[in-house]
Amino acid sequence: MFFSKKFKKFKKIKHCFFSRKGGFSKGIYYSLNCGRGSKDSKKIVKKNLSVISKKMKISRKSLLLMNQTHSSKVIIINNKNKRLKIFNSDAIITNLKGFSLGVLTADCVPIILYDVKNNTIGCIHAGWKGTVNGIIENTIKKFKDLNSNNNLYASVGPCIGFKSYEVDISFYKKFLSNSKKNRIYFVKKNKGKKLFNLRKYVHDKLVKFKVKVDHINKDTFREKSRFYSYRRSRKLGESDYGRCLSVISLTKFGLN
Repeated sequence: MFFSKKFKKFKKIKHCFFSRKGGFSKGIYYSLNCGRGSKDSKKIVKKNLSVISKKMKISRKSLLLMNQTHSSKVIIINNKNKRLKIFNSDAIITNLKGFSLGVLTADCVPIILYDVKNNTIGCIHAGWKGTVNGIIENTIKKFKDLNSNNNLYASVGPCIGFKSYEVDISFYKKFLSNSKKNRIYFVKKNKGKKLFNLRKYVHDKLVKFKVKVDHINKDTFREKSRFYSYRRSRKLGESDYGRCLSVISLTKFGLN
């Protein structure tokens, strides 16, 4: 379990970036796999989500999750749609007290957000596709639609590290076709390969919109005992991989 020092100071929210430890899953999913889209037992994943709820001291029904597809779609959760079982998006936002938002990751960047003045929370699943296509910009725009104005904080959770994210030249060229300035997020590793700094790319996008940012600077690829990693599982020839869950909750009464 990992926490933002900045977010821990806010009295009206709870949050946690969960590791893979403390659950019921076995084998390649050991142990706290929360990925409902994985091939792990649905019953076990449900038990793991209950573990999360108990540790956060929240209702399991209040924990809202997404069907993440690396899109740029953002959904505002309100009284009309709050009872949906799943949200087809890669970011969700709410100002409903007593509700919690979760984002699943296994190398991609989990971002939790809090507008202190308007008491509004959000979370983003920021992989490279969604980030290039505007998931961060779209999320901040939705916050502004809810009257957010330079009061937004973000905590960027564990994700694949710079030294672990090896990409080919075609990947590099995609980023440069979007903007030549993106070359600053790459360094050459060897002939035909580069290293990509996804965390820095995400950070700079947030800061551009005057979001106040802190980081849980952990590398999901390198820390096998703590985190799931899509890239590591693929490298090891595993048939599937688990997902870690990051949660932010808007409390009903505030915390002591």
